[in-house]
Amino acid sequence: MTLVKTCGKLYWAGEYAILVPGQLALIKAIPIYMTAEIKASDGYRLYSDMFTYSVDLRPDSSYALIQETVALVEEYLTAQGVDLRPFTIDIRGKMEREGKKFGLGSSGSVVVLVIKAMLAFYERPAERDLLFKLASAVLLKRGDNGSMGDIACIVSEDLVLYQSFDREKVAEWLEKEDLPTVLTRDWGFSIRNVETALDFDFLVGWTKEVAVSSHMVKQIKDNMNASFLQASKETVANLVKALQEGQEEKIIDLLEQASQLLEGLSSDIYTPSLRQLKDASRDLKAVAKSSGAGGGDCGIALSFDQDSTTLLKKRWADLGIELLYQERIGHDDKSEG
Repeated sequence: MTLVKTCGKLYWAGEYAILVPGQLALIKAIPIYMTAEIKASDGYRLYSDMFTYSVDLRPDSSYALIQETVALVEEYLTAQGVDLRPFTIDIRGKMEREGKKFGLGSSGSVVVLVIKAMLAFYERPAERDLLFKLASAVLLKRGDNGSMGDIACIVSEDLVLYQSFDREKVAEWLEKEDLPTVLTRDWGFSIRNVETALDFDFLVGWTKEVAVSSHMVKQIKDNMNASFLQASKETVANLVKALQEGQEEKIIDLLEQASQLLEGLSSDIYTPSLRQLKDASRDLKAVAKSSGAGGGDCGIALSFDQDSTTLLKKRWADLGIELLYQERIGHDDKSEG
């Protein structure tokens, strides 16, 4: 039996703009995990604790994402000359509570999880770029409208600067060419780990409001114009530079700028709860903003002294915002909220 895991993710900056090829986003891995156990068996059995039943490979609408991932990885393995054999896979870790998702990228997590499990089962190497391409291929074949930034972060399990690629072009390749050919091509993405030069607290606040990211994306992406895209790209690039150089005030200013860009894009991004989550960092050595598509789910905060962290956490608690996760960046010690 083999056990693998994948993490969640949250955006720090670059949301929406990242949907456009060549744009930048800064995305942080969140160590709230999904796990998969995989072992050889007489017949295929796929189980996820999202559902109350298991399936084999016969199409099932609830398990479609998992089944399509299995099919694509088997296509990849067959092309590598691997003899396929049936297995049982058991997926756990819903990334939700009381039926409400956290917004940590769980569909991306589950695709990467199944790929990692199958590559481990067949004792095949799982380099980051291969994982990224395989997972993106699964989602592109489904007509997914995301940037694949969540995949970039989840396969890296770090704070990453992601540059997006032309997904329409790659989707076209996947339709017209065989998978091995598409996997060897240069897709034009970039994933870079970001090291920070100062210590601070990173906090995740959960509003308990459920955002439907795909709907938000469809509604809002048409609002993006050239000046928004240019401003977003510059803000993310400058934010990475400020983090690498340890410029606290600049980091706060740039995250505030990133937040204002989102506010200017659509009034739907900041719900009343997300607005309260953000405003709670006022007059502190801290900055908070919406994360990802907005419209609910989580917001993030960076806090640069202990008093600010303590006060921000108290303000969030008073507002009914749950501290989902807390991490000291710049140190090895990590503690969940």
